[in-house]
Amino acid sequence: MIRRQGGHPAATGSSLLERRVVLPGGMEIPEEPPNVMLRARISEPTERASPPQFLFKEVFSKSIYKDYMASEAVVMDERNQSAGITFVLLGFSEYPQLQVPLLLAFFTVYTVSVVGNVGMIVIIRINPKLHTPMYFFLSHLSFLDFCYSSITTPKLLEILVVDRRTISYVGCMMQFFFGCTLVITEMFMLAVMAYDRFVAVCNPLLYTVAMSPKLCSLLVAGTYTWGGSCSLTITCSLLELSFCGSNVIHHFGCEYSAIVSASCSDSHFSQMTRFIISTLSEVCSLLIILASYIFIIVTIIKMPSAGGLRKAFSTCASHLTAITIFHGVILLLYCVPNSRSSWLFIKVATVLYTIVIPMLNPLIYSLRNNDVKETIRKLVNTKMFSHPMQF
Repeated sequence: MIRRQGGHPAATGSSLLERRVVLPGGMEIPEEPPNVMLRARISEPTERASPPQFLFKEVFSKSIYKDYMASEAVVMDERNQSAGITFVLLGFSEYPQLQVPLLLAFFTVYTVSVVGNVGMIVIIRINPKLHTPMYFFLSHLSFLDFCYSSITTPKLLEILVVDRRTISYVGCMMQFFFGCTLVITEMFMLAVMAYDRFVAVCNPLLYTVAMSPKLCSLLVAGTYTWGGSCSLTITCSLLELSFCGSNVIHHFGCEYSAIVSASCSDSHFSQMTRFIISTLSEVCSLLIILASYIFIIVTIIKMPSAGGLRKAFSTCASHLTAITIFHGVILLLYCVPNSRSSWLFIKVATVLYTIVIPMLNPLIYSLRNNDVKETIRKLVNTKMFSHPMQF
């Protein structure tokens, strides 16, 4: 039963009539207005059935996500396995009768290399006459040669002495990174030295102004930065490889082609990265050297006096010798295919530019330089002998 309560709208002050519902037993409750019930229905959350296409997309997305996570887990597992492996360096183990002669030869060359490069750095620092841009670059070249030979040669001597010829994954990657950094840096250091010789021969009066200490420092910093950046990029590409099978490296160190040969994953991206960076670095450094020496040759030809011609030639002869040996070996390695038959040749060529060239550079620059020889003679006479030595 529904009953209206209240008087006239004017008496109650409202135009609405209150509606009540009388329940059995005489109990009355107010009835909700229709608009309130409508709002309640609208505010109630409703669940609609998803169309079939939405359900298919959701199931398909979940399937792709599961496959992606499974593949990521496999990759992470392979990387974890690679990080824990130990490489076996074969070195020259296929020639057991040559182990002792090779040990003595490499130890002698390494000793001469260390003494020569460290001695060159010391000589340049103690002689004020050698505080010039040319010797500033030469001291950094000696530093690079000392570091490079010290990265590879001790491990080579170790595997020639002990039976356990192993190196950890982390140690191998670090050896490759620092070795690659030093090679590319030396490549551009020789190019910077060629530019220095160009300024010295073509503009001798403006040499000290053009090659200011600030410019020399920037050039050296640029070579180290470029070498480190290139090496980091190539090393990161190697870190993506997996080593799940054979961990034997057919080399005495962590050389790029030997590392890739030991990998069991696709190395196409890493090889393309190495090829682009190596080619770019080699071509750019050679272009700088060739351009510098073309201008030098043209200037020398125009010199009227034989004395100036001889002086200009002696200034560039040592640097040309070092460039020829270094880039000759690098280009020779470029031409050798990475195959089983060429592994011995790659080892011998690597020995040349990791051990022999660092020994030759201080000898080349010291034997053909009167200022260096004069400083050596003074040091020897002061420290060891009481009578003068003649060179």
